[in-house]
Amino acid sequence: MDYAGRQRLGAVLCRLHGRLCGQECVGQTGEWGDAFSRRVDGLPVWFVRPSDTERPTWVLYEYGRHLGTLHARPDGDGLWHVQSAAEQCASLDDAVRVLRRPLSWYRERELAACWARGALADPALLLVDVQTAGLGAQAWAVQIAAMDCSGHVLVNELLNPKEPITAAASSLHGITPTRVMHAATFSDLLPDLKGVLQGRRCVAYKACFDRGVLARELLRHHRCPSTARAWLEACRWEDAMRPAAVSKGLWLANRSTYRNQRLGGPYDAAAKCQALLDKLRYLASSG
Repeated sequence: MDYAGRQRLGAVLCRLHGRLCGQECVGQTGEWGDAFSRRVDGLPVWFVRPSDTERPTWVLYEYGRHLGTLHARPDGDGLWHVQSAAEQCASLDDAVRVLRRPLSWYRERELAACWARGALADPALLLVDVQTAGLGAQAWAVQIAAMDCSGHVLVNELLNPKEPITAAASSLHGITPTRVMHAATFSDLLPDLKGVLQGRRCVAYKACFDRGVLARELLRHHRCPSTARAWLEACRWEDAMRPAAVSKGLWLANRSTYRNQRLGGPYDAAAKCQALLDKLRYLASSG
C-alpha cells in the first residue's frame, strides 16, 4: 500500500472508529488482526496491516494523521520496532509515544545533552540523593549522599531521624530503626554538609523532593525559616529528571509533556548518586 493509500485508509478508519474491529485489541501480536484500535494515554490510535504483507507490521493513524510504522520481529525478541526512529520499545504504548513526539523533540534533546555536558564539565557539580523515613511528602532523612563529577563520594551517612521509619520505606532502602539507632542526627551532620554542599551546583533526580527534605530538616534544626532558606540558597539546585524525560522522548499526548523515567539502581543514596552520574554521562552523549 502506497503513502496516499494509507492516508485514504486512515480517513476511513476515523469515520469507522469502533466498528472496524469491535473492540480494542489485547494479547500477543499473533492474535491481532489486520486492523484494530487501541487507546494510548486516553487517545485512540488505529493500526492497519499493509495489504502486501502477513508480517506483524502495522501502519498507525491518529484522527486521520499518519503516525508511522511499527513491527514486531518474527523471531519474537519481545520488542516493538519503530521504523522511522530506528528505536525499539518494550511496550506497544511506549512505541506509540515515540511516534507521537513533537517536531521540537530533536532540538529539545540537543538542549538536554548540552545541559548534561555543561554540568559534567563544571567542577562545582555535586550529585545529591536523600533517602527518607517514609514515602510521604513530610518524611525525614535517614541517609544522605553526595558525589562529585569524578565519582568520588564526599558524603554517605546514615541518619537517626528521631521519628519512626515506616515499613514501606524500609522495604525499599533496607534502613531500619535498629540500623540508625546510634547514627548521627541531621544536626550532627550539618557542619559537614555545609562544607560539602554550599557553593556547589547540586543536581538531583527530582530535585524538589531532595531539596524539600533538606528544607524540613534545616527548619527543624534552626527553627527559623529565613535561616533555613538562606542555607539552601547557598547551593545551586538543578533537576535531572526533566532532561532525562526529554532525552527519552516518550510523549504523553493527553498531558502535552514527556513521560518521566525511573533513575534505576538500588534504593541507596550513594548508589543513586552513581546512577545519576551515569545518567548524565548518557545524556551528554545522546544529543
